[in-house]
Amino acid sequence: MPHSSLEPDSRATLLRTAAAAIEAGLGTRAEKLPDIDRLPASLREPRASFVTLTIDGDLRGCCGTLEPARPLAHDVWRNAQASAFRDPRFPRLLAREWRRTRIEVSVLTPCERIEVTSEEMLLDSLVPGADGVLLAWRGMRATFLPKVWEQLDDPRVFLRHLKVKAGWAADFWASDVEAWRYRTEIMASERAALTDDEPGP
Repeated sequence: MPHSSLEPDSRATLLRTAAAAIEAGLGTRAEKLPDIDRLPASLREPRASFVTLTIDGDLRGCCGTLEPARPLAHDVWRNAQASAFRDPRFPRLLAREWRRTRIEVSVLTPCERIEVTSEEMLLDSLVPGADGVLLAWRGMRATFLPKVWEQLDDPRVFLRHLKVKAGWAADFWASDVEAWRYRTEIMASERAALTDDEPGP
């Protein structure tokens, strides 16, 4: 599966972008998307991403996209705000929580279709610890980022939990279930370690 690493400066820029987006949502800085003209080419390309927020190791929000639809820097901005303020599993992030928040940005490779005719074929094809997995069936779908393997390291258990996330029974399978895989490049930082500068190269 193709995978191109971002330069260190670009990785740092994405983390600052996510932080700036959340601070804009908190009202502590202006709502200002990164200036595309000032960004390196890798951050101007359409890419999909997820932003995960944790506090003291506990999940505090995680939202993202699976298909590239806008410049990567703008995707991270929008997903950071969604994770902080619009994840339906959590209330809006509060200013008093912000300094204790850890930000993790995952940049996705393009989804690759996994041609399978049975659940066993899918299980045999997965690479634990590396593959993000997307399952879809009749308008319903769910994904687990590769990081989820840290908690669910057995492929069968991983897949059962993913099916439950999609709203299906853990033992569900149908001949028309569709599956895709992708990889992620991850960058993370404690909020306190990020600068307060405007995001940019």
